[in-house]
Amino acid sequence: MLSTDLRNNVLVVRVAEKRIDAGKAPAFKDEMARCIDAGQSQIVLDLSSVEFMDSSGLGALVSCLKRLGPRGSLAVAGAGGAVGRLFALTRMDRVFALHPDVETAVERLSV
Repeated sequence: MLSTDLRNNVLVVRVAEKRIDAGKAPAFKDEMARCIDAGQSQIVLDLSSVEFMDSSGLGALVSCLKRLGPRGSLAVAGAGGAVGRLFALTRMDRVFALHPDVETAVERLSV
């Protein structure tokens, strides 16, 4: 479900699924928790391949943000279409740092 790449001490996590819904959110949350528990504190989540996310997926993202707490940052890259609208509709665009692409997000977290 996830692939990772380390860039400038920022972990880029790419979601390889087209959907993060009630069926896939628990596995997504578990994989993200393993990354965070392994000590990664600066994370960019690449959602450019995700076409649909429901409230379960959004809840899993919030859980990851809480797990990081004040010791780290979680930025979201490439949330477009229906996923981008979900962030705006739920006002989660005020909670998560949204960036148009991975490069911009990594640059902001690397500062």
